[in-house]
Amino acid sequence: MHPYIPHTPDDIRQMLDAVGMKSLDDLYADVPQDFIYKGEYDLPDAMSEDEIRRHFEALAARNARMVCFAGQGWYDHCTPAVIPYLTQRSEFLTAYTPYQPEISQGTLRYIFEYQSMICALTGLEVSNASMYDGPTAAAEAVRMAVTSARKKDTVLISSTLLPQVKEVVKTYASYAGTVIEEVAEADCQTSLEALTAALASGRVAGVIAPTTNAYGIIEDHTGFADAVHAAGAMFIEYCDPSTLAVLKSPAEWGADVAVGDGQSLGVPLCYGGPTLGFMACKKDYLRKLPGRIVGATTDKDGKRCYVLTLQAREQHIRRDKATSNICSNESLMALWVTIYLSLLGPKGLAEVNERSSEAAHYLCKELIATGHFTLVSDKPFLKEFTLDYKGDARTLHEVLAGKGILAGVVTGDHRICFAVTEKRTRDEINQLINYVKEVAL
Repeated sequence: MHPYIPHTPDDIRQMLDAVGMKSLDDLYADVPQDFIYKGEYDLPDAMSEDEIRRHFEALAARNARMVCFAGQGWYDHCTPAVIPYLTQRSEFLTAYTPYQPEISQGTLRYIFEYQSMICALTGLEVSNASMYDGPTAAAEAVRMAVTSARKKDTVLISSTLLPQVKEVVKTYASYAGTVIEEVAEADCQTSLEALTAALASGRVAGVIAPTTNAYGIIEDHTGFADAVHAAGAMFIEYCDPSTLAVLKSPAEWGADVAVGDGQSLGVPLCYGGPTLGFMACKKDYLRKLPGRIVGATTDKDGKRCYVLTLQAREQHIRRDKATSNICSNESLMALWVTIYLSLLGPKGLAEVNERSSEAAHYLCKELIATGHFTLVSDKPFLKEFTLDYKGDARTLHEVLAGKGILAGVVTGDHRICFAVTEKRTRDEINQLINYVKEVAL
């Protein structure tokens, strides 16, 4: 009856006996019948290797392949073709978890290099071995701020953070007894005046503000670090790491911690994953940093080698003393990002931003010239910008999707956020502009 389940009838009987059930149907007796599928599965008969390849190619062809102008934390940057091949090399695929350094040098080395590159981008002294994704890295930074402070239970987050980051932070905090308060914005960026007023409560352990925010605006954090530190709190910046090749670094803004999502560093969109979160901090907070850190040392023969230097997680110490309950990290994607950064180097990454910026500003100017849009703010942006549309934003989005264009992310009834990367050609951009002109308001 169940040919794709590897358990034998005897295996199933033993398991049912252990839980006091007579049949598999009894096991699911509490599930409403309306939720149980009673039809036959549409599974094809056995196929040869060539037939199964053709079958999956036909399935893949049913996916709509749209030209992507969407962003909001995920960006369609180029992925050098060599990366998927290098990530499969045996010297990197050593051990799943590198607790035994003598057999895990490949994994440990690329994590060490990854940490070094994240430190170079952020300007901060220490990086961990990566985390699940950007939002969870931000949530871990909140925990880090609270555990670093004494008798302070509140963390301030900017209202201009990406919505998914705010939601994850609030979810984590709700189960930890941490109070999350949003700092109001002024002209589409975090308000220093509102931040200073909120810090006056004396209960604030940390503050999170974005370097490039949900509108795509490059925020000016002048005075932020001084205000936060004067209140005895930790200043955390949420960053798009790709942009740090050309923008002021978190260290230059006086941040104590930098977090964000590494997807923009050459990781394909892949229908939502996988990706990785990065986290770096000043050396003062080394022992509060969650996850693991890889360090360099020498073996008994004096040769350079790599080891896990810090593992402040509940697997290694008492749960109530752990700085994090995340038991793993996106190591394969850390390798992906390391290879990407190695291939591009500082000049290549700067060129990615320059080309993206040029294309984004061209699209912005031309969309406004259609008379259908107005700019939400005249503050500077890099590769992402938000416009108010004079018609219904969702209708426009649906019409353009029907023409094969993912035209940004709708963030309001009359508001769309567009992102443009170096992958977008002038022809693709002009096609979007021409389609917009054809849509009646």
